[in-house]
Amino acid sequence: MKTIDPQEVQARLEAGEKLSIIDVRESEEVAEGKIPEAMHIPLGLVEFRMNELDKNKEYFIVCHAGGRSARAVQFLESYGYDVTNINGGMLAWEGETE
Repeated sequence: MKTIDPQEVQARLEAGEKLSIIDVRESEEVAEGKIPEAMHIPLGLVEFRMNELDKNKEYFIVCHAGGRSARAVQFLESYGYDVTNINGGMLAWEGETE
């Protein structure tokens, strides 16, 4: 499983890079703040909404602490998606939220 530190994601966003981030937390967690422009797909719906994703794009997956996103990464990888887990999740995120 590919992983990335949240600080590297933040630096890439601040440099103007457009990253495709998927937040797999529950709606009430996302309501408290998410990475700007992240797509919200709760973990329980990933299987049903993965058809919305492009297998030619790279996705960065985030959750609260890293466990649910790791499960989402393993699942999506098994279907051929290019996905990377954000280590430590939103607990480790120090960047802007919306």
